[in-house]
Amino acid sequence: MALRRDVGGAFARRRLLESHKGDYGRVLVVAGCRRYSGAAYLTSQAALRTGSGLVTLAVPEPIYGILAVKLTEVIVVPAPATSAGSLDMAAVTLVRTLLSSADVLAIGPGLSTHARTGRMLRSLLLSARCPVVLDADGINLVAGHLSLMRRVSASWVLTPHPGEMARLLGVSPDTVQADRRRVAVDFAKRHGAVVVLKGYHTVVTDGRRVVVNSTGNPGMATGGSGDVLTGVIASLIGQGLPPFEAARWGVYLHGVAGDAAARELGESGLIASDILDKIPLAMQRVRRRSVVR
Repeated sequence: MALRRDVGGAFARRRLLESHKGDYGRVLVVAGCRRYSGAAYLTSQAALRTGSGLVTLAVPEPIYGILAVKLTEVIVVPAPATSAGSLDMAAVTLVRTLLSSADVLAIGPGLSTHARTGRMLRSLLLSARCPVVLDADGINLVAGHLSLMRRVSASWVLTPHPGEMARLLGVSPDTVQADRRRVAVDFAKRHGAVVVLKGYHTVVTDGRRVVVNSTGNPGMATGGSGDVLTGVIASLIGQGLPPFEAARWGVYLHGVAGDAAARELGESGLIASDILDKIPLAMQRVRRRSVVR
């Protein structure tokens, strides 16, 4: 994807002297379970690193203490949990209250596929009025329930890897990989979503416009990299970019950060937090190449 000279958006603008945290987006992240607390950390921290003014994270009560210590600048809220340590259906009321003041919802990383967690997620999606970025187990939990998408009034960004897209469609990952562009475009058209089909040359489409990303490297094929991307895209939406533009430039920015990390550390030992740490540098580089609005 060639960088346009007219790229504007949240990360290409400089901040006004007279501004406050509410000017830069309020992101709600719903993520994590006892087994996957790291996903909640990476998504929330990525949203902050991309410039969000305020990030709130709802997590199952058993991992609240871990994340409250790790995330100094994030508002971490404990929510009712299942016996397996995932979010319970009883968490819906609390999370709906948090959602009422959010500009964007990022949901799915590390949630688990527990049945009660699935009911919680699907009920919450029906309540959403702000844009939603759906990733990881969030995608797995709507597989088999795609009619739900026609009942949700919010705009969607789905960020599946080929395996998750295959589960959504009921086909094999090889079928998805054989024609990535067509699969992504068809799904986006059919369900009125923005689709980010991750992988080598990530495809971003709303069913009409299609962008194939050019940034990134094989070192980014590491656990947690997608969680970072979810936080980046959600942050850009919260700062005012439309979902397609946020997805498009979020993927690009994520790749620039990964490339910066690889240049410094090499590809083989790259981990997701290395990508996370390079987001501010990546934003500076994109800003220098673009027209500052």
